[in-house]
Amino acid sequence: MVLSNPLVNPHKWVEKHADYLYAYAITRIKDEEHARDLVQETFLAALERADKFEGKSSERTWLTAILKNKIIDVYRKKSSGLITDDIAKAEQEQQDFFEADGHWNPERRPKVFGIEDNDPLHDKEFNRILQSCMQKLPALWLAVFTMKHIDDEPTAAICSELKVSDSNFWVIIHRAKLNLRACLQKNWI
Repeated sequence: MVLSNPLVNPHKWVEKHADYLYAYAITRIKDEEHARDLVQETFLAALERADKFEGKSSERTWLTAILKNKIIDVYRKKSSGLITDDIAKAEQEQQDFFEADGHWNPERRPKVFGIEDNDPLHDKEFNRILQSCMQKLPALWLAVFTMKHIDDEPTAAICSELKVSDSNFWVIIHRAKLNLRACLQKNWI
């Protein structure tokens, strides 16, 4: 394959960008083999579209955008069929969080986390537990939460990409946060 675009240098991609792209993917997918596959797919897709790269961004930004779209495709596949046993189970577990009037059940009221001291060892442990808790979320909830709070995607883009309504999006975010809070309280505090 002869590249006609002088703005790209695929011979240096692995050396310059593979570690960064892998780190980006693994924080969103949590499966080492799948993350490596996505990086390889990103390089292949970039090679196929190298002639379309206009140089308006850096190569790394362009490659990250391609990877991001591949990750969204993974989220979309995982979230097909919005009502699953996982979602029903998670909703069942949350029923006793609130009283009939919408206020917190006194036994389930959030506790103070006590992580305000910024101790690097605590931060590392907290992040490990948070990642573990996130993996327990149903696939759609994980996708929505990750896109909103890790990738800082706009709500409209998330709804469009994952094909959820705006109101469903906010219900999912709320339930994901409740589950994460409960998991963190159980495993961190």
